[in-house]
Amino acid sequence: MGKTLRFILGDQLSHNISSLKDIDPDKDIIFMCEVWDETRYVKHHKKKIAFLFSAMRHFSNELKDKGYEVDYIHLDDKANTGSFTNELKRAVNRHDADEVIVTFPGEYRVLEEIKSWSDELGIYVGIRDDDRFLATREEFADWAKGRKGLTMEYFYREMRRKHNILMDANGDPEGGEWNYDKQNRETLPDGVDLPSKTMFQADDVTEDVLKLVEEKFDNHFGDLRPFNFAVTRAEALRALNRFIEERLPNFGKYQDAMKEGKPFLFHSHISAYLNSGLLTPAEILEKAEAAYKDGHAPLNAVEGFIRQILGWREFIRGMYWHFMPDYEHKNFFHAQRKLPDFFWTANTKMNCMKQCIKETKENAYAHHIQRLMVIGNFCLLAGLSVEEVNEWYLIVYADAYQWVELPNVTGMILYADGGLLASKPYAASGSYINKMSDYCKNCDYKVSEKTGEAACPFNYLYWDFLDRNEEKLKGNHRLSMIYKSWEKRDSEIKKTIRENAAEFLKDL
Repeated sequence: MGKTLRFILGDQLSHNISSLKDIDPDKDIIFMCEVWDETRYVKHHKKKIAFLFSAMRHFSNELKDKGYEVDYIHLDDKANTGSFTNELKRAVNRHDADEVIVTFPGEYRVLEEIKSWSDELGIYVGIRDDDRFLATREEFADWAKGRKGLTMEYFYREMRRKHNILMDANGDPEGGEWNYDKQNRETLPDGVDLPSKTMFQADDVTEDVLKLVEEKFDNHFGDLRPFNFAVTRAEALRALNRFIEERLPNFGKYQDAMKEGKPFLFHSHISAYLNSGLLTPAEILEKAEAAYKDGHAPLNAVEGFIRQILGWREFIRGMYWHFMPDYEHKNFFHAQRKLPDFFWTANTKMNCMKQCIKETKENAYAHHIQRLMVIGNFCLLAGLSVEEVNEWYLIVYADAYQWVELPNVTGMILYADGGLLASKPYAASGSYINKMSDYCKNCDYKVSEKTGEAACPFNYLYWDFLDRNEEKLKGNHRLSMIYKSWEKRDSEIKKTIRENAAEFLKDL
């Protein structure tokens, strides 16, 4: 018997990953590589590249400390060919390996590449299920079969039952309700004491990576320093534990709130660690549920947080694999306007957009309402190119991989799938942003003005979006009252709204 290569990808940094199960330390070799293809298929945020490379190097060192042989290729190794396939070929030849074992990847394009390896290498390539997820792709497909619509809430309830999470002794949901979202929409009052984000000091390994990113990726989006991400499992666990202890109790009621200059609020900030494998969903859910049972955090907060992971995250992954590769090309509204320059510079008079893009540039992070109801809402209302918006979201956030980014953007933000994922477009005027944030107080525009030069662009863009897409949306029962309101509008006001929107969009 020859040697087996266990190939670990950059989002598979879990010691219990399926590709490492049954590993024989005496004859198996763990292979990892940093390759140019993965850094350049989109020009990722500098912090995202630094986080992943540092986490990969730390993970490699942990495996070596456990006694495993690890073959690790650095990006700046002179012989690095720049692609997974060619680096794997070199590794197979170096070690005279006769098989490769890899865990199912997170992105369709990588899966297609992996499928070619057996023919390319002339050896067996075993692809194992990624059992870190709590629903398999097959389970999602079985659940979806025959349904008129795929509603996350019903999938979430099935997952709660299956994994017995937040269920009482009678098999009913804790507290008698499945969903406590009505309690989770409070604005953030002045004077609330906000806990600090959990931050970590860069060690020598991370400093080497930061210098590499400064040298090789200077033209990529985003601020590299200060860099304070967790890059090991131990650090990621500390970040999780601090969230449970300090922020989870207030996470629920303030999870939709936004405040200028305060990007982190009561959110967990662990999605980058979860999506790269430093944390697993099962352990996060266990700690969150324990916080409720111990009386540390209220049910509305814990249920809302658990729904994000057990419901939304698993549902999004299921949708991705269920509808790919066609899903990538959905464009229900035929949106094709180019992405404005201010998405890269944050140089815009709309203060809400300025703040959310600025914080994204600084942190490679924005919370879900900033992504959906500010930046995403603008993308939807302005009819920005589906392809360009998807690429932007994939570039700028440290937790973004296509399996999680594409359904959220194409389905949830842009409604480009025509309702496969969301029951209606998440469109809103400036009043929503004003209600949930303090951004409007420092804006050049007036949220109280509906039309005219001083008016908040979200106000007239909202109605213009509904007007120009009336043929496609009027039959949606969730929008019937809104369209009735539009029909009653004075014809001159309608004309002004259309003119204001056309002028604004032309200037983009």
